[in-house]
Amino acid sequence: MSFLAPAAFAALAIAIPILLLYMLRLRRREVLISSTFLWRQVVQDTEANTPWQRLRRNLLLFLQLLILLLLVLALARPFITVPTISAGKIALLLDASASMTATDVEGDTRFSAAIEQARQIVNNMNPGDAISLIRVADVAEPLTAYTADKNELRRALDSMTVSHGAGDWDTALTLAAAGAAGAENFSIVMITDGGLGAATSLPANIPQPIYAPVGESAGNVAITALATRALAGQPPQLFAQVTNYGAEAADISLVIRLDDVLRLSRSGTIPPRSQLPIPFDEPISQPFETLAAALTFDNDAQDFLALDNRAWTVRNEVNTRRVYYVSQTGNLFLEQVLRSLPGVQTFRGNAENKRLPADAFDLYVFDGWLPNSLPAGDLLLINPPNSTPLFTLGAVLEPTDEITVSGEGSGVTAFVDLDEMSLLQIREVTATWAQPMISAPEAAVLLAGEVSGRRVAILPFDLRDSNLPLLIAYPVLMANLIDWFSPAEIVPLPDGLSVGDVLLISPPLLADSLRITAPDGRVSELPVAGETLAYTETGQLGLYRLEVLQAGEVTQTQHFAVNLFGTGESDIRPRPQAELQLGGGLVAAEANQQLGLREFWTLLAAAAILLLAIEWHVYHRRLQTPTLLRGARGGPRFPWLRLRNSSA
Repeated sequence: MSFLAPAAFAALAIAIPILLLYMLRLRRREVLISSTFLWRQVVQDTEANTPWQRLRRNLLLFLQLLILLLLVLALARPFITVPTISAGKIALLLDASASMTATDVEGDTRFSAAIEQARQIVNNMNPGDAISLIRVADVAEPLTAYTADKNELRRALDSMTVSHGAGDWDTALTLAAAGAAGAENFSIVMITDGGLGAATSLPANIPQPIYAPVGESAGNVAITALATRALAGQPPQLFAQVTNYGAEAADISLVIRLDDVLRLSRSGTIPPRSQLPIPFDEPISQPFETLAAALTFDNDAQDFLALDNRAWTVRNEVNTRRVYYVSQTGNLFLEQVLRSLPGVQTFRGNAENKRLPADAFDLYVFDGWLPNSLPAGDLLLINPPNSTPLFTLGAVLEPTDEITVSGEGSGVTAFVDLDEMSLLQIREVTATWAQPMISAPEAAVLLAGEVSGRRVAILPFDLRDSNLPLLIAYPVLMANLIDWFSPAEIVPLPDGLSVGDVLLISPPLLADSLRITAPDGRVSELPVAGETLAYTETGQLGLYRLEVLQAGEVTQTQHFAVNLFGTGESDIRPRPQAELQLGGGLVAAEANQQLGLREFWTLLAAAAILLLAIEWHVYHRRLQTPTLLRGARGGPRFPWLRLRNSSA
C-alpha cells in the first residue's frame, strides 16, 4: 500500500497536546449537594492533586487517539494499484438501450451491471485521468465533460436511466472520437451487450474502442409483428408474429385485447431460434379503435426481456373513401370532380332504380335524385327534387350574385372565395339541424350539420344553374366537403412507429393546436405553425392519443402506437468481441488492461466519524447528573447500603 499525500502524517503531532490534557491537574465540575457525609468518592477527591499525573487507562483517551490516527490516514490517501480497462483521457460509453433491461445477469439487469462496471472504472482513476460519460440510448447524449472529479462522475452515474429504444451508436462514437483531439493517451470504452446496429459501418478514423461486455444469455421470446389490414368497407384482418431468440423451445399464448377488452387468444410452440406467424383466419367483427397484444408462457421458457412481451396497433384501413353517386341527368361537373379527388373511390348508380345497394358506403352523393328511403350514411344532396323527413323544400327564388361565406371557422369553407359566384335559381330549404355555410340574401346556398348520427350537406340548386363549376373555388369546396364527411388521417401510420422515431403530423387547416397524450399520461401541446409538425417525444412503448384542437374544442382524435419492432433490441444475444468490427478493424479486447489506483480514504473517514460518535456517547454518559441511587461516576448512590446488604 502506498500514500498519495504522505505529508499528512505530520498531523499525528496533534496527539501530543491530547496526552498533555490528560496528564494535567484534574479539572472538577461543580455540583451542588446537600451533604458530603455519605459520599466516599467525594472524600477521596478532596486529597491533594499534583500538577502532573501518571497516565491511566482511559477509554476516552484511547478513542480520541484512534480517531486522530484514522483522520490522518484518510488525509494521507492510501491506495493500492489494481487493473483497470484504460487510463488517461477516456470516453466512457454506457449502453442504455432496451436490451440492457434484460435480467440474465446475477441479481439485477444488464444496465445495473454496466453502471457498476462504470463505477469501478471511476473508482480506479489515476490522479491525472479524465473521463467523459456518454449515455447511448435512442438519443446519444454526453452527461459530463472530461473531468477528474469522481463525485461528479458518480452523480452522473446515479442519475442515468435506461431507455426503451435502440442505441444511437453512430452519434455516440462520433462524439467520443471528438475527444481525441490533442490527447496523448486517449481511449474509448464501450460497456454494452454488443448490439451496435449500423455502427459497424463507421469510418476508419474512429479510434478502436475497448469493449467491456455485459450479458450472459440469449433467452428471449418477443412479439415481433402486429398489424391490422382492411379493405374499404370490410372488417379488418389481424396478423401477429412471435420470435424465439433463445436456444430452447417455448410454449406461448398470445392474448389480444380490443379497446382493453379481452377478445382473442392463440397458443403455440416455437422452436429455438425460430419465428411463429400467428394468422387470425376470421376478420375482427367487433368495432374497435386500438388493439393490444400480450405474451404469456406455458412453461419455464427463458425470457429475460419483458419489454417486447407486449405490442400495440390501431385499426388501420385502406385510406380510400367509397362514394356512391347517382345523378338524375348525368352531371359531368360533379362526376369529374369526384373522380379527381385523391383517396376517393366513386361508384355510379342507376337513377332508374330507386333501391340502394346492400353494401355500405362512406358517402352518398345524390344529384337531382333521391332514393325511396335515405341511407344511414353521410349524405351530400345536390338539388334535391322533393322534401324528406330531414328537410323541407320551399319556394324557388330569383337569380342573385350576392353570395357570402357565412360558415367562418369551419373546414367546409376554408379557402373558398365565392365573390364571383352567381345563381340563376335556388330553392329555400328548412332544416333545424343544419347551419348555413354559404348564403344568398334570402336562402342558404350550402347547409351542413349532423342529424341522427350522420353528417348531411345540402346544395339546393342545380350546379348547371350557376357558374360555381367554372370557379377555382369549386374543387376546393368539394375537397373540403369530402374531408368533412370522412376526415383523413392526421398521422398515416401503416406499420406504426419505433421508439425514437420522429412523427410527422399534417394538422387540419383550421386547427389551432395538437394535444398528444403519451402512454404514461404525460401531455404535450403543439401549436400549429405550419403545414407539417414534428413530434419527437416517442420514447415510450404503448399507445398515444392525438387530439386536434380548434377554439379550445377537440374536433378530431386519432391513436398511434410505438413498439419495439425492427430495432434489433429483442435479439439480446451478447456479442463476442471477435464479432464487433468498427471502421475496418476489430474492437480492442477488455484484457488490454492498465493499472489504476483504488483509494481507501472514504472508508477511513467513515470509520473516524463512527468512532467520534462513540466517543461523544461515552463522554456524555460520564457527565450524567447523579440520581438518587447512582453516583456521578455510575456507582451506587449510597455505598453503605451495599455494605449493609452484604453484612446481612
